[in-house]
This record gives sequence, C-alpha cells and structure tokens, in this order.
Amino acid sequence: MTRLAVFLATVAYCGYFPVAPGTVGSAAGLVVYLLVWWSHSPVVEVGLIALTFVVGAWSATHAERFFGGIDPGPVVIDEVLGMLLTLAFIPVGWSGALAGFFIFRVFDVIKPWPANRLEKLHGGFGIMADDAMAGVYANLVLRIGIWLLPAWIH
Repeated sequence: MTRLAVFLATVAYCGYFPVAPGTVGSAAGLVVYLLVWWSHSPVVEVGLIALTFVVGAWSATHAERFFGGIDPGPVVIDEVLGMLLTLAFIPVGWSGALAGFFIFRVFDVIKPWPANRLEKLHGGFGIMADDAMAGVYANLVLRIGIWLLPAWIH
C-alpha cells in the first residue's frame, strides 16, 4: 500500500525530479488538465478535482510517514490539484493554461492567507488544502486577466 501511495503522491515519481519538483508537479497538472480539456465536460472536471483531492489526501498522508517529514518535497499531487483548480471552468487555450501555470506557481510559493494557515492542518489534508486555496486564488486572477486581456483565451 505504501508503494502505491508514494507513486500517487509523487505523481508517478515526478516529485523525485532533482530541481524544483513542485514546478514539475504543476507541469504534470497541465498534462492531467488535458483530460478535462478533451472531455469538455464539467462533470469530468468536478469529478477529477474531487478524486485528486481525496486520493491526494490519502496518498500524501502515507507519503509523509514514508519520507519522515511534514509536506515532503517529492509529494506533488497537491500541485496537480492546484493546477486543476486554477484552470477550473475557464475555457483557455495553451497561452491561458501557461499563464495559469505561472500564476499558480506564484500563489503556491507565497501562500497568502488562508493558504498559509491551511498548510498547517494535519497530514495529507493540509498538504492538499493549501494548494487548493492557491489554485482558487490563481483561478480568480486568471479570470481577471482574461477579462482584461481576452486574447488569453485563444
């Protein structure tokens, strides 16, 4: 069970990338987002976000024990969730998706309130919750950016 949890929490071992594993995990989130983009289905989008949160909380809790620390660097499933929330219900093209990627990375690093409080929650739930909040912030900023610069959609 631990091997499965670590595999999922590290997003097929993307989290082991030696430089900026969180950025690599966010890039993996863009790949996962392709499933949503191809489906054009809000049901698939909500389902994938919910599944990622639940599986992420479970696997990250086990991965914390495996790695022996709180919110270990190789755990990047939270970045995938953050990217899914960043792009949730926004019909963007690649330029918009890349803008969302960079906006999410900024919010994930600076962790404005309440994301900084959420990361203090216990176990995998806390690992997932702070990036979920960063994704919500990034989603709102991306929406404002698209409103101001509608060419981002294409």
